[in-house]
Amino acid sequence: MSDKSYQIKENNQVMIQGGEKKVMKKILSVALSTAMAFSMFASVAFGDDALNTQQKFDVLKEKGIFTGYPDGTAGLEKDMTRAEFAKVLVGIMGLEPIQGKASFKDKNYKASKWPAPYVEAVYAAGLMEGKNTTKMIFDFNGKITIQEMAKVLVTAQKLEIPTETNNNASDWAKGYVQAAINAGLVDAKANPKANASRSQLVDVAYSIYLAQQKPKVVSYEVKEDGKVVEFKLANNEVVKVTLETALKANVAQEVKFTHNNYEYTENVTWVVTAATKIQGVSANNLKQVVVAFDGEVDEATAENGGNYSITGLTFESNAELSEDGKTVTLTIAQESGVLNQQKEYTINVKGVKNADRSRTFNEALKFSPVDTTLPEVKEVVGLGTKAFKVVFSEPVQQSTVVSTSNFQVDGKAVSGYVTYQYPNIAIISTELAVGNHELTVRNVKDYAGFTIQPESQSFTVAEDKTAPEVVKATTYDLSSATIEFNEPIKSVSKVYHTSSGKTGKATIRDNKVYVDFGTNKLSLAETTIYLEGVTDYSNNSANRDVKVTPELDTERPTVVGVSAEVKGNNHEFTVEFSEAVDLGDVENTANYVLKDKDGKVVTGKGFTTKGNPVNKPVIVANSQNKKVKITSIGQLASGVYTLEISNIRDRAAIGNAMLPYSTTIDLGDIERPQVLATSYYEVTYPGNDSNFAGLDIVVHYSKPMALDGAGSALEANKYNFNKDVTSGVYGPLPVNTEVTAVNAETIRISLPAVEGGYVNITGTAPNQVKQPISLRVTNVADANGNYISGNVLNTSVKEKGQQTLTFKSAKATDKDTIVTEFDGNLSYVDARDFEVKNTVTGVTYDVSVASHNGANVTFDLTGSNVLAPDLKDLELRVKSSNPQSVNYNGLKVSGNIVIADAISPTYVKDTVVFAKASDKTTATLTFDEALTVEANATAFQVFVGGVEVKVTSVAPVGTKQVAITFEGDVAGKTVEIYSGPNFASSKFVTDTKGNAANSVEIQTTGKY
Repeated sequence: MSDKSYQIKENNQVMIQGGEKKVMKKILSVALSTAMAFSMFASVAFGDDALNTQQKFDVLKEKGIFTGYPDGTAGLEKDMTRAEFAKVLVGIMGLEPIQGKASFKDKNYKASKWPAPYVEAVYAAGLMEGKNTTKMIFDFNGKITIQEMAKVLVTAQKLEIPTETNNNASDWAKGYVQAAINAGLVDAKANPKANASRSQLVDVAYSIYLAQQKPKVVSYEVKEDGKVVEFKLANNEVVKVTLETALKANVAQEVKFTHNNYEYTENVTWVVTAATKIQGVSANNLKQVVVAFDGEVDEATAENGGNYSITGLTFESNAELSEDGKTVTLTIAQESGVLNQQKEYTINVKGVKNADRSRTFNEALKFSPVDTTLPEVKEVVGLGTKAFKVVFSEPVQQSTVVSTSNFQVDGKAVSGYVTYQYPNIAIISTELAVGNHELTVRNVKDYAGFTIQPESQSFTVAEDKTAPEVVKATTYDLSSATIEFNEPIKSVSKVYHTSSGKTGKATIRDNKVYVDFGTNKLSLAETTIYLEGVTDYSNNSANRDVKVTPELDTERPTVVGVSAEVKGNNHEFTVEFSEAVDLGDVENTANYVLKDKDGKVVTGKGFTTKGNPVNKPVIVANSQNKKVKITSIGQLASGVYTLEISNIRDRAAIGNAMLPYSTTIDLGDIERPQVLATSYYEVTYPGNDSNFAGLDIVVHYSKPMALDGAGSALEANKYNFNKDVTSGVYGPLPVNTEVTAVNAETIRISLPAVEGGYVNITGTAPNQVKQPISLRVTNVADANGNYISGNVLNTSVKEKGQQTLTFKSAKATDKDTIVTEFDGNLSYVDARDFEVKNTVTGVTYDVSVASHNGANVTFDLTGSNVLAPDLKDLELRVKSSNPQSVNYNGLKVSGNIVIADAISPTYVKDTVVFAKASDKTTATLTFDEALTVEANATAFQVFVGGVEVKVTSVAPVGTKQVAITFEGDVAGKTVEIYSGPNFASSKFVTDTKGNAANSVEIQTTGKY
C-alpha cells in the first residue's frame, strides 16, 4: 500500500508531492517501502513463494543487503536481533548510515561498533525509537517481535488506531497490531509477541526489495470522456488504461491495473469543468425555458438562440447564459405564443458546445411547464436622475406594464412614460431627486394571467455623468454581434465595422446591443466594431469601439422534424431545421422528393414526375427562417410517405450544407379537428324567470375528441366565453359549470343559472332577437392527439333554432354514386330530404342512401338515372322545408353544394381499331370522355399470340382516344391489351379534371 498526497492541476494531471528536505524524503521512502513490505508480510513472510527463503537470501546477499555470518551461512533458523533488522532496513531503504554518532546508552553501544551507524539511521528516520526512550536504551542485541514491527509499520503509514481490538498482543501494542491486521499488513493468525526469525526477515526484506523495483506512478491524465487514463511512471513510461465504465466527473475513484507483472491501485479524480451532459430542462413560467448542463458551456454557441427549437414556437435569437456558465435561459419570441401549463413539449438542442469545445450537444429532451407563482419585482435600479429600471422576476405582459398608473414613487403618481423591454423590464422615464425612494407596483400580469401583489421596494438615485462603457463583445459567425455595456442603453445612432460603410442594424435590450450586419460580413481576423452616439438614460453620450475575432460557423443544419396536416383541401408538410436556412435553397423544388410506401416518386397532387413539389416551398413567418412549408394541390391519399431533403444550406457566412435526410410520414389521421357548429339552449330552472335561466352551450366538433389526457375536451378551463360580443372580453366559465360529452364529437357545456342571465335580448316582444354569444376554445385535441389549429379558436354561438348542419364536400365517384361529407355527424339520414339538381336545365334526380357513417353519406341515384362521365352544372341539395335528417342534438341539415367530378374515364368496350404501318401496329382505344394522355410507352402492355411485344409509343388521338403503337403484325392473332402496373397511380391517362382512367383489359382478335 502507499500513502500518497495529490495536487490537482488544470490539465487534469495529478502529481505526487515530495518532501522539502532530504531526511523527509528518506522518511517517506522508508514509510512507502515499509508499507509495501508489510503488506506482503502476511502473504509472503508467512507463506510460500516461487523462491525459497535461502534463494531469496542469496539474491539479497548479491545486492549487498545481507552479508550472512562469518562462516558464510545465512543463519535462517536463528532469531533476528534489533540491530540486524536496523541494518537490513538501512540497506533496502537506501538510507545513509550515520557515522561517528552514538545516541543510545546500551552497554557496548559505541560509534565505533558496527550496529551504531545503522541504528542511528533508522532512529533519525523515525522508524525505530528504542526499548527505553527515557534511558535511551535501544537494545540492539535484543530480539525484535512481530508486534514491534507492527508498530513501525503503523507509525510509518499513519494508520488510524482502532478503539476495539481482537488480538493477543501486549496492551501497548494491541492498537498497532489491530491496525496492521485491519489493513491486511499482518497475518491475524501470527503470534504478535513471538520473535521474528531471520528467515522471516529475509522474506520481508525480499518483499521490500521487489517493491523497490516497481516504478511508482508520478502523474496521470484522464482522456476520452473519462474512459481512458494515462499513467506516467517514475521511469517515464506511460501506461494507457482503458476502463470498462467511464469515470464520474469530479469524483475520486480507484483504478487498478497491471504493468510488467506489477499490480497498481491508484486513486484517480477526473477533474471536469466543461459540461459532459444536459442535466435537464424546465419552465417555471410560460415564456421561458431553462436548459441546465452539468458543467460549463461555450458562451457563443450556448447564447445562440438558433441552436434550440420547439415545434410551433420561436425563440429569441439571443439566449442568456448564467454567470457560472452552466445554465441557459431561452425566451420565446414575444409574438410567438406561450407554453401551455403541464403540456409535454420536446426541445431540440443542437450545436451547443461545452466550454473546452470537446463535445457538441445534439439532443431532444422533454419537459412540462408549470407556473404556480405570482410575478414579483426582482430589482429596481436608478438610472441617474431621469429614469429608473424595474426588473420583474419573470416575463410580464406588455399591456399591463406600459401604463404609468401601475407605478408610484414615494406614494405619488409617476409623471412620465414607460418603455417596455421584453420580456421582463420596464424603464420609467421621469424626473427623480438624488436620494432614496420607494416604488410601488400593481396590476402587472405574467403570461399565466397571475397578477403581481402590490408591493413596495426601495431604490437609490444618484447623479450619473458618465457615458456607457463596453464590458464585452460576443460574435456569432460573421454576421452578428452582441455588445454588453455597464449600464442600460437608451439609444445608439450608428454601428459599423472596419469602415463607416459596413453598417449593421442595432437592437437594444437593457444593457446589451444586438447587431446584425447582414451582408456586411465581419472578417475572420481581428475586427473593430464602432458604435456612435451610445447614450444612457441620463443622456450621457459617447462613441465606443470594441475588437472582436469572429469564428466561422461550421455546423451543418439538420432537420429537427417533419409534420403534416390538412389545410383546406390540401396537405401541408412543415419541415423544421435546426437553424436558419438559405432562402434560395429552400425555394429550389429539386431539393425535395416525395415517395410512396413502395419507394416510387409521387406524381400529381402538386408533385412533378420526379416527385418534386410544383409550388415553391416557403419559409414560415416568425420562425427565424427555420421552418419551411410544402403544400400539395389537393389532398394526398392516406398512407405512409417518404420525404427526402438535400442540399439545403444554413445562413452562415460560408453556408454549411446539410447531409441528405429522409423521413417517413404517415398521412393517416393527421387532420386537425374543427368546431363545425355551436349552439345554445336556455334552461329554465323551477322558480326562476327567464332572466335567471341557465345555459347549455353545445359544441359540435368535426372528429371524435379526446375525453381525457392533455387534450381533453371535457376540461372547463379549455373554454372561455363572452356574453357581449361587442366587448371583445372573454372570461372563464362560472364556478360549477359542467362539461360533458353528448357523444365523441359533441360536447355540452352546462352553465349554472346566475343573476342577469347570459343571453342578450334586443327589440321588443314579440320580435325580440336573441344575440349570439362568443366562445373561445383552447388546447383541445381529437382522439388521435391532433390539436385544433393554432390551439385557440373563437366561435360565435347562436341559438339552437338558428343553427344547421351543412354540406362539407360532395363528389361523384361513379355514374350513379355521390360521396358526401357533412360538417357534423348525423344520427339519422332520410333520403327524401335530398335531390340532385341540374342548375342549368332544372332537371332533378331522386337519391337513395347507400351507406351512412357519421358525417359521411353515400347516395345512389334511383332508377335508371345516371350522370354523364364529364358531369357539370350539378348540385346536391336539401329539398325539404322541414328535413328529418338530423345530428345527435337535433340540428337539421340545410343548404346545397356543387358536385365535383371524381368519375374516372372508362374504355368503351369493343371500340379498339388496329392499323398497320410497316413492321408496327397501332391500336386506337376510345374512352367515354375527353382525355389528357401522358406520352409514356410503359402505360400499356400488349401481348400478341400470347407473347409480350414492345410498346414503342402512346399518344392522344382527338379528344377521347389513345393510340398505342407496338411491334409486330396482329392479323388473325389473339391480341391482349392491359393497362400498365402504375397506370392509375401515375395517371398516364386522365380526364380533364385529373381523374385517372379505370384500368384497361382488352382481349380480341387482330384485324385491319
